Amino acid sequence: MLRLTPEILVRAYAAGIFPMADSADDPELFWVDPRRRGILPLDTFHVPRRLRRVVSRQMFEIRCDSAFEDVIRGCAEANEKRPNTWINDEIVRLYAALFVRGAAHSVECWRDGRLVGGLYGVSLGAAFFGESMFSAETDASKVALVHLVARLRLGGFRLLDTQFLTPHLARFGGIEISRKHYHRLLAEALTYRAVFSSALPEGAVADPLAGLQSSRLTS
Repeated sequence: MLRLTPEILVRAYAAGIFPMADSADDPELFWVDPRRRGILPLDTFHVPRRLRRVVSRQMFEIRCDSAFEDVIRGCAEANEKRPNTWINDEIVRLYAALFVRGAAHSVECWRDGRLVGGLYGVSLGAAFFGESMFSAETDASKVALVHLVARLRLGGFRLLDTQFLTPHLARFGGIEISRKHYHRLLAEALTYRAVFSSALPEGAVADPLAGLQSSRLTS
């Protein structure tokens, strides 16, 4: 069996496919290229009113890329709402290697020195591929998502790929598009260079999206 490498993984993302496992206990991976793809348009990202208040209260300390592997393992943990996950040890190995190469990032929520939520994904050109998120405290992953979008807007990203559309993501403005449409948007985003910024402008923590317009996403 061919052992995947970070280089193969990057080429796969550029071609619009990504790996998953059937479960955290299954060592095998398979490639996924959904017929219907979930994306979260950066220019129409919606923050519900209640969540906006939560963000403004600054309940969490926001860090980026300080505990990348811990975020993946947090996403891999089973819980009552998510009894099975698709993140196995091979996924952890591959994405940790991408992180070392600067091609993957995490947005983390901390409280009292403890990681309580976050998300991670892959960065390529001006596309960001959101992989998974977790919360050990109420709203932590949602706050991380708001901060992710702020950083993507700041850095000039054009596409936020969520792989699939869930009711949770739809509340933020997520939509579902055809595979053909997605590949067209991906090809466009890969012609640009964006920068993932760990920090926001001074004073932006309480309202991360204030004044940050996204790059135009072609229909």
